[in-house]
Amino acid sequence: MNENRNSFKGSIGFVLAAAGSAVGLGNIWRFPYLAAKDGGGLFLVIYIVLALTFGFTLLTTEIAIGRKTKQSPLTAYSKLKSKWKPLGIIACIVPMMIFPYYVTIGGWVLKYLLVYITGNGHAAAQDGYFSGFIGQTAEPIIMMLVFTIIVAFIIFRGVNSGIESSSKIIMPLLIVLVLGVSVYSLTISYTDIDGTTRTGLQGLGAYVIPNMKGITVKQFCTVLMDAMGQLFYSLSVAMGIMIAYGSYVSDDANLGKSINQIELFDTIVAFLAGVMIIPAVFVFMGRDGMTASGPSLMFVSLPKVFDSMGFAGNVIGAIFFAMVFFAALTSAVSIMELLFQALWMNLS
Repeated sequence: MNENRNSFKGSIGFVLAAAGSAVGLGNIWRFPYLAAKDGGGLFLVIYIVLALTFGFTLLTTEIAIGRKTKQSPLTAYSKLKSKWKPLGIIACIVPMMIFPYYVTIGGWVLKYLLVYITGNGHAAAQDGYFSGFIGQTAEPIIMMLVFTIIVAFIIFRGVNSGIESSSKIIMPLLIVLVLGVSVYSLTISYTDIDGTTRTGLQGLGAYVIPNMKGITVKQFCTVLMDAMGQLFYSLSVAMGIMIAYGSYVSDDANLGKSINQIELFDTIVAFLAGVMIIPAVFVFMGRDGMTASGPSLMFVSLPKVFDSMGFAGNVIGAIFFAMVFFAALTSAVSIMELLFQALWMNLS
């Protein structure tokens, strides 16, 4: 098995795999919410500045550590300096803590994807549907196990046949789906009972135009901290994942170029997630709907938005949850790969 897991065959495979890890649930349900909450364009500008400076440095450092040591995060730090061994332990504890979260949410996404594929999107938009689903004893666990098995299948096929090959298929599909739904979100409009019409382009304005009205130093610091927190979440840094992937990068690879591509890929998808979600929520639910985040945004608010679109909503919903499924899958793959790599190298 080691021979199949030794390194990525090319820089494209590495970039897509690393970008797949970075492009996860944080981009889709957290980034748009924070942008809407924190003054739209103001959050975007701060995030981009941080990504190009602080984020680039962290990403480069972790990937370089992995490439230099050819070790899992558990042992990579101690190979650089014996006193740094606790850092490796911490780096592996974090993924262990978040992996159950990812596979649980992945199971929820799989459930909703199946609901929309089978044409039952209207049921998912009803009040209490989500709480009723997660409150069941068996189905959420079954969906989580199915999702975990898919992730494990990719991992056990190895770096080349599993992670790299799947990333080359999944990531381009994800981009196409994000672009398609984003364009559609900008074309929709809705008129309230009182005659007020809201359009997708107005929603886009609420997303990208900086809102500096009444901004204080304290509020600016809040936006800064939100953007910093999103950076760690979005780029998969400070949790050992990029060290694990970096250990499979060949010594002659151009790290600077690859890391620029990873950041570009991740930032574009995060931005498009906002273009995809915020205008649609704004059109059908107004500015109040834009304050939803996390599970309530994805599994409660958005199904209601899709239901408001009529027949097209079921199709758009299926495409949307297919995209979220791919994003959750690639992130879960990177976390399981880190844990498997640490275990494998420790036992070898």
